[in-house]
Amino acid sequence: MTPFLILLVFAAYTALMFVITWLTSRKATNEGFYIGNKTSPWYVVAYGMIGASLSGVTFMSVPGWVGATQFSYLMVVLGYLVGYFIIATVLLPLYYRLNLTSIYSYLEERFGFWSYKTGSFFFLLSRIIGASFRMFLVVNVLQLFIFDAWNVPFSVTVAIFIILILLYTFKGGIKTIIWTDTLQTTFMLAAVIISVVLISNQLDFSFSELIRKVSESDYSNVLIWDWQDKRFFLKQFLSGAFIAIVMTGLDQEMMQKNLSCKTLKDAQKNMFTFSITLVFVNFLFLVLGAVLYIYATSKGIAIPGRSDDLFPILALKYLGPLAGLVFMIGLISAAYPSADGALTSLTTAFSIDFLGLKKKNHLDEKQKTRIRQLVHISFAILLLAVIIIYRAINDQAVIDKLFTIAGYTYGPLLGLYAFGLFTKLRVKDRWVPLIAVLSPLICYYISDHSAAWFNGYKFGFELLVLNGALTFAGLFALRKNSI
Repeated sequence: MTPFLILLVFAAYTALMFVITWLTSRKATNEGFYIGNKTSPWYVVAYGMIGASLSGVTFMSVPGWVGATQFSYLMVVLGYLVGYFIIATVLLPLYYRLNLTSIYSYLEERFGFWSYKTGSFFFLLSRIIGASFRMFLVVNVLQLFIFDAWNVPFSVTVAIFIILILLYTFKGGIKTIIWTDTLQTTFMLAAVIISVVLISNQLDFSFSELIRKVSESDYSNVLIWDWQDKRFFLKQFLSGAFIAIVMTGLDQEMMQKNLSCKTLKDAQKNMFTFSITLVFVNFLFLVLGAVLYIYATSKGIAIPGRSDDLFPILALKYLGPLAGLVFMIGLISAAYPSADGALTSLTTAFSIDFLGLKKKNHLDEKQKTRIRQLVHISFAILLLAVIIIYRAINDQAVIDKLFTIAGYTYGPLLGLYAFGLFTKLRVKDRWVPLIAVLSPLICYYISDHSAAWFNGYKFGFELLVLNGALTFAGLFALRKNSI
């Protein structure tokens, strides 16, 4: 594919996004920005959340993982079902009963000022690092295949991308994102399906023959029985449940979309539908990964050192122009949800949790809107800066560690909410930030030394559970008295 053709696809896709933006952001209000005036159809939210939960990292990484981990990731995805059930039956009723806009407001009512600020701060930190990382990966691909050919600096590429996202989320916020997510989900899923079909045709396989080849290959192994392995199936399953709880149920970005539904019943229908659909979608990504490896092996193509590079290399260099075009559309579709939802949720959390905009009755709607828009712009600039820093570091190992650390920040949220929901104890609120900082630091240290300390045992996703347990224990140590 030529850089001009890729740019044309990017421009056409973006133009379509702005048409949706124009249709959805008319007469937008602050309530529309934050929770869509609670008028979002649940089935639209459910479908769009698929794209929102699958970032550019997923689009490139999950197929690549198949080479080293086979289909073992499917156990994590099956664990999601348990987590989503808990979200639908425990967390969503709580959020709707308290009529929350920022889900971290619950922590103020339950524990106090410092717990509330700590919960929101940890979300802001993890979302800034995580969203910037996901955007960096996608923008870097666009830089390599489009803008490097025209000698456009990386900082300018990032600025263009951020400005586009800022413009289409600036007015409508979550009300706009609910609908743009449906477009992004459609194109992302189409990209995966078409890619599998194109590879199947090049290998002269019928659909049934392709499925047989995948099922007979080593790639289709789901269950890892070695309990010391990071991918031990039981660890994967349980970790998946907790990952879903913290990265969806305790995440402002994902819950903001659920809270835009009219009623609790609609939000629950959204969650149940989304969870089941997501299993099939992730399975489709794993099938794509197996097909990519089968294709590379049959054609004698060297497997790249970084598994993330397998899909883009095959699509853009070996599978022909149509496959390259489909890949770029899918990648762009995966990029936007990583950024637009993050920017909107960061704005919401900061405006409500730290500026207290909803409580400032002395400000009129226009004044609140101006403040919210200033916050929106400020976070766009911050994301721009962090992405440029990632590029300046230019060390994938360091960047991966930063992304891992961002994941650790969900552990304190898990501990805080578990303690709040399953005990009736109060805590010494002013010490909560210290516990929330120490827990992930201890977890990181344990993870670094686990093989030496525990006879070769290596922590995987279950480190999140340990992180939450340490926070829970710390809060118990700080208990004050019963309610």
